[in-house]
Amino acid sequence: MPERFARIKRLPPYVFGIVNAMKIDARRRGEDVIDLGMGNPDQATPRHIVDKLLEAAQNPKNHRYSASKGITRLRSAICDRYKKLFGVDLDPETEAVVTIGSKEGLSHLALATVEPGDVVLTTTPAYPIHPYSVIIAGGEVRSVPLRKDGDFFADLEDAFKHTWPRPKMLIINFPNNPTTAVVDVGFFQKIADFARENNIIVVHDLAYADLNFDGYKAPSFLQAKGAKDVGVEFFSLTKSYNMAGWRVGFCVGNKEVVGALVKIKSYLDYGMFQPIQIASIIALNGPQRCVKQISDMYQSRRDALIGGLAKAGWNVEKPKATMFVWAEIPEPFRKMGSLEFSKLLIKQAKVAVSPGIGFGEYGDHHVRFALIENEQRLRQAARGIRKALQKG
Repeated sequence: MPERFARIKRLPPYVFGIVNAMKIDARRRGEDVIDLGMGNPDQATPRHIVDKLLEAAQNPKNHRYSASKGITRLRSAICDRYKKLFGVDLDPETEAVVTIGSKEGLSHLALATVEPGDVVLTTTPAYPIHPYSVIIAGGEVRSVPLRKDGDFFADLEDAFKHTWPRPKMLIINFPNNPTTAVVDVGFFQKIADFARENNIIVVHDLAYADLNFDGYKAPSFLQAKGAKDVGVEFFSLTKSYNMAGWRVGFCVGNKEVVGALVKIKSYLDYGMFQPIQIASIIALNGPQRCVKQISDMYQSRRDALIGGLAKAGWNVEKPKATMFVWAEIPEPFRKMGSLEFSKLLIKQAKVAVSPGIGFGEYGDHHVRFALIENEQRLRQAARGIRKALQKG
């Protein structure tokens, strides 16, 4: 058979699958492995949202095809949320589209806007779909280091000046997965100004908008002056409302970019099951106490894990947002690299984490913990890690 599937050949082996396979093998042997790898919320979706889903599912009218851009009331609900939380005005008809989770939206936006040979800037480390949506679309990726001790804008300028053809798009994500880095509106203003000066489209992923700790509040990119002129923002109900399996996301902002996503989706899908969309309206418009409770839960879990790691001699800075802890590998083990260190934690600590190398070259000195177990289990994980580090 002749060589085929060129796009698939451009994708590297899935690093996280190696750790996942080890976890599964260990569990088959009867070992109690605490899984802190994938950021998969472990709590139930709030009851009032589920009840609305059940009610809407009983209506046969909701069993038909829906609208690929999302029903009007749901698009209006997300626009109302942006007005209330961020003071941003959005037109639900032209500046908002519902996506089947952010991941689908990001992927299809790249397919709609990136042509073979186009260059897109992404951070490194990065959530994998950010660079690989571009690669799948046939584009090229130029990475901008996201380092605690680095100057992001100096690196951004350098990447732009030394890239030809000039980059077409910049994909960013704050609060950041995996590094948990946070920014303020001033940072987004500099991004918007840079994009306007250099004719670049900005795509911002605001997946962790509501998981904020210690008084920090994540801003929207669209709060920056002129942001709608240069880009869009994705938001998802996954983390804020424990709705991971529901797959409900949005793209809002620049009407030309949103329009491109609307057009390509009109060829690819008929939208999600309408009862899910109706329940999502209730999530956005209904009581928001559950969002604060979910955020507080992750903060308590963060404190439990980081406190336990400190007792193990592994001192990690507390993140101000997200559902993750990004931990630099202890110095005696750093030369192993993140994949081998992750294997060590499964074998000796019975804890599964995500190796930093899976998020890009600048992640290899770190591992990512997902806070998807209760505090008791997180402390148990820290005790296992303490024994593993002492043994090592």
